[in-house]
Amino acid sequence: MRRLSDGVEAALHCALVLAGLPGGKVLPGKSLAELHGVSETYLLKHLRALAAAGLVEARPGPRGGYRLARSPDAMSLLDIVEAIDGPGPAFVCREIRRRRPGAPTDACAYRTDCFIKTRMMTAEAAWRDALRAQTVADLVADGEALIDEDTKRAVLGFVDQAQR
Repeated sequence: MRRLSDGVEAALHCALVLAGLPGGKVLPGKSLAELHGVSETYLLKHLRALAAAGLVEARPGPRGGYRLARSPDAMSLLDIVEAIDGPGPAFVCREIRRRRPGAPTDACAYRTDCFIKTRMMTAEAAWRDALRAQTVADLVADGEALIDEDTKRAVLGFVDQAQR
């Protein structure tokens, strides 16, 4: 459909980690950046976007950090994608059919949407519906089933040390 920014991947991984925090705890952005091997500046930009969208809460100060603002089952993957990449359509019809040699110049000649646009909008709606139907809770379930025990222990140990 469209190429998602790298920030979407980072945001999804952060949401998964934050979903496992005990109630009332936060994880510093610096720790999330370290855990995922990305720059702190880069990740903080995306965490701010998630906070602006109401998906994470940011606690300021030296004991501050981030936590989910909603339960994992109330946060869709589409919520995260749109927080990072925006809600706009992936496909924008520029009406290039009107530019061909000999094309009618009268707008009335184009009474219906371009059929290519119609197909692309249908595909995008299906893609958005699929992301809307999946939640961070689904990611948590996948992680529990698919992440090996050594990795789980390592991540949980890191989070346990870094949480506030």
